[in-house]
Amino acid sequence: MIKKVLIANRGEIAVRILRACKDLGIQTVAVHSTADEDAMHVRLADESVCVGPPQPRESYLNIPAIISAAVISGADAIHPGFGFLSENSTFAHMVEEHGLIFIGPKADHIAMMGDKIMAKKTFARLGLPTTPGSDGAVNDISKALKIADKIGYPVLIKAAAGGGGRGMRIAQTKLDFTEAYETARREAGIAFGNDRVYVEKYLENPRHIEFQIIADKFKNAVHLGERDCSLQRRNQKVWEEALSSVLTPEFRDNFGRKIAKAVGELGYLGVGTLEFLYEKGELYFIEMNTRIQVEHPITEMITGVDIVREQILVADGNKLSFSQDEVEFRGHAIECRINAENPETFIPSAGTITNYHCPGGPGVRVDSALYAGCKIPPYYDSLIAKLIVHGADRRQCLARLRRALSEYVIEGVDTLIPLHLKLVDHPNVIAGNFDIRFLERNFQAG
Repeated sequence: MIKKVLIANRGEIAVRILRACKDLGIQTVAVHSTADEDAMHVRLADESVCVGPPQPRESYLNIPAIISAAVISGADAIHPGFGFLSENSTFAHMVEEHGLIFIGPKADHIAMMGDKIMAKKTFARLGLPTTPGSDGAVNDISKALKIADKIGYPVLIKAAAGGGGRGMRIAQTKLDFTEAYETARREAGIAFGNDRVYVEKYLENPRHIEFQIIADKFKNAVHLGERDCSLQRRNQKVWEEALSSVLTPEFRDNFGRKIAKAVGELGYLGVGTLEFLYEKGELYFIEMNTRIQVEHPITEMITGVDIVREQILVADGNKLSFSQDEVEFRGHAIECRINAENPETFIPSAGTITNYHCPGGPGVRVDSALYAGCKIPPYYDSLIAKLIVHGADRRQCLARLRRALSEYVIEGVDTLIPLHLKLVDHPNVIAGNFDIRFLERNFQAG
């Protein structure tokens, strides 16, 4: 049985994992850079180990330092959170080689899903619909042009090892294709050390829908419904909802069970998220994230399932504590990502939190590692808090969200709270009428 977990992350997700461990009676070890020595996750953990200077490559991405910290602290498991090393198959493999439990999927599955081409082929074989496009990487521009002609413009050229919108370019017409193709390959090579790209049909106005799954080593797999993550800018999510208003209960149940069956057949272990684009009543698989998601709390709010707790338990060899038929969806939940960014230009903002007041009341949850006086360093992702609100229905949820946003005070750095206050009152958001390009159309800086 897992007795001590080293949390290989920082910020709000490190605090979230730490709390799940404490609920299970598991000891915790926090790792931190010199910039985070006074961080909340360090203060709350049973032990802490400094793993290097502020730069991520020398601390939170330093595999030898993190594994050494686990060994010297006597931890028997490592939880990677999200970002950093969470989807690094080499890290997962090395953790296991050192006799430690990796709280996540098998290294082979991380590697498989990290290659978007392989991921699409795998789930297409398992019966899930995928976006029309090339069967694999296309490294010859003449072949790429033929594929684009066949599926029809506009098309999307995407990095096979990509993520976060890098190595991704749109060709609206054949005249645009060569420049888009070469730019995508060049960006992919710089960002990922791999310039393989593939071509797929570009959907004009899709929604971004993702299904949360969890599986144990006995090939039991369940889905916990979907999240609508369409409100995003530069391919980065800003606001997420569960459940989506565009899927019927019958469609959700049938499609979700189909996903769970595919994941079970794959022999997947732990939590994961299958992401789809939705347009004209159809879902198209685009990728799988083999880790806990930033937006997992809204699924927890509508199902009552502690996803991080289940993730730890199945990593420890336990069976899932519930079946698919026991999953019930109650009400509606919305998460607003509170980034330390200018709400108009989205330029990151570092500094010291001079005043902090957290909202509360019925249906309100805040996941953060903030406190008055804490420092927001410039070296890491700008996400500093998540405001999660639940209501009996979407209308009540929006009303509670509006209240919570008006109560939330974070001073000392810029945040996205003013943007969310605009979104919660926007007629199209209130009506649920938006797609992945909504922010681009209505908030030009995004």
